[in-house]
Amino acid sequence: MVTEDDARALALELPEATEKSHMGHADFRVRDRIFATLPKPGQMGLRLEQGDQAAVVATAPQTFAPAAGAWGRQGWTVVQLEHADPVELRELVIDAWRWRAPSRLVAEYDAAR
Repeated sequence: MVTEDDARALALELPEATEKSHMGHADFRVRDRIFATLPKPGQMGLRLEQGDQAAVVATAPQTFAPAAGAWGRQGWTVVQLEHADPVELRELVIDAWRWRAPSRLVAEYDAAR
């Protein structure tokens, strides 16, 4: 099980990640581009590539679901934290950050890993 504090820590450990508020809930940004949210208690929203979204939803539908409406069609994915594997969630948070971060910052991050 992953807590909201764990999810917050995963997002904020990434380069230039900041926490702000949007529509009444916490969100996480890189260069003011949202890559993750905490939309409701026990949930995390991630901006994934559509292929990655389809894969996680197909393999673990109790944990992952597309967000409602156009948001989901854009790759926004809702994660039920109580069912999430911490290692998998960490990788998905990194993927979401990569999707929104500038390529130079991603290259610097990759070089440091």
